[in-house]
Amino acid sequence: MKKILSFMDWGIFALRLYHYILLLSQALAVSELSIRTLLNVIWLGAALGVPLLFWFPGRRMNKVWFCILELLLGGSYYVHSVIDPDLTSKADYLLPSLTMGYLLTKQTLWIIPVVVFIPFSFQSHLRLSWEQPLSIGADNLLFCFIGMWASLVANAYDQKNKLVAEVEHQNKLLTHYSAEIEKMTLLEERNRMSKELHDTLGHSFISLILSLDASIALMDSKPAEAKDRLIRLRALAEKNLDDMRNIVHEMGGEEESSLIRQVESLAARFREHTGTALTLSLPGTERSIRFEVRQTILRVIQESFTNAIKHGKASQLDLELKFSESHLQLSVRNNGKPIDKLNYGFGLTTMKHRVERLGGSLHLSSGKGTPAVTEVRCEIPLKGVMPLGEN
Repeated sequence: MKKILSFMDWGIFALRLYHYILLLSQALAVSELSIRTLLNVIWLGAALGVPLLFWFPGRRMNKVWFCILELLLGGSYYVHSVIDPDLTSKADYLLPSLTMGYLLTKQTLWIIPVVVFIPFSFQSHLRLSWEQPLSIGADNLLFCFIGMWASLVANAYDQKNKLVAEVEHQNKLLTHYSAEIEKMTLLEERNRMSKELHDTLGHSFISLILSLDASIALMDSKPAEAKDRLIRLRALAEKNLDDMRNIVHEMGGEEESSLIRQVESLAARFREHTGTALTLSLPGTERSIRFEVRQTILRVIQESFTNAIKHGKASQLDLELKFSESHLQLSVRNNGKPIDKLNYGFGLTTMKHRVERLGGSLHLSSGKGTPAVTEVRCEIPLKGVMPLGEN
C-alpha cells in the first residue's frame, strides 16, 4: 500500500508548483518581452526553485530554511505584485501559506503571525481599510491551518502504518519464540521423564535381580521359601507398575504427600527384597515441600541404595534425614567397598544436576578405615515452607 505521508508530500508539492507555474504563465502572457518581465520571470523561478533545495518530497527535509526562503522570495513577490499596478501576474499567498503550514515545526511557529501580517505591509501604500488586509490575513491563516491539519492527518496515518508493521513484526517474533519455548519445554519434559524412568526402574530392577538370584539359589534346597520369594517378587513387580503410573500422574500435578512416609515405604521394600540392614533417622516434624524437592530426595535415596548394593556390596546402610531452618539435609552412608577414584556415574550425575537445579548441592565421599564408610550427602534449600504436622 502506498504510504499516505509520501502521497500528501507530493500533493502539497504539486499545489505549490501549480501556484508558481500559473504566475509564470501570467508573467509571460505579454505582447512584448521586456527586461522588467524577464526580471519578474527570474524572480518567480527563484521563488519556485531555490526553496526546493532544502525541501523536496522524500529527499531533502530542511523545513526551516525552506520556509525562510519561501517567505523571502515568494512572499516578497506577492507584496510586489500587489503594489505594482502594471504587473500582469497578480498573486495571492494562499497556496504558499498552505505549504508552510504543512511543513510547520516547533522551529517555524513564527510563520503563523508572519502570513497573517503580510497583507498589512502594503496597507498604508495602497491606503486600504483595516478590513481588507485583515480578511486577506485571515485567508492566509486559514490555509496555513489547513496545511497543518493535512500534516497531522498524514503523520497520524504514517504512525499507524508503522505501528501495524511493528505489531506484525512482533507477532512473528512471538510466534517464533513460542515455537522455540514449546520445543524446549518438550525436550525438557522428555529429559525429565527419562531421568525419572532411569531412577525408578534402575532401583526396582536391582531389587528384582537380587531377589531372583536368591530365589534361584533356594529352588532345590528350599523350594517353599523360593516360592514365597517369587510371590513377593510378583507383588514387587506390581508395585513397580504402580510406581510408574504414579510418576505419570505426578508429572501432571503436585499432590500433597508425606516425604517421611514415602522414605519409610521405600526403606521397607528395600529391606524386604535385598535383606540388607538399614537404619533410619527421620525427623519428628515434617515441613511442606515442593513436589520437585520431594521427588529429588527420593531419587537420591534410591540411587544411593542401588549403588551401595550393586557396586559397594554393602551389608549395612544408614539414612539420616533432617530439616533445618532453611535446608533439607540428607545423608546415606554404607559400609561397602571404598571407592578408589570418586566418579559420578550416570545416575549420580543426573541426581547432582537435579539437586543443583533446585539450588542445592550433592557430594560423594569415601574413606578407607575400620570400617570403611561411603557417604552421599545432599542439601536442598527450603523456600516458603510451613510445618506439615507430626510424623
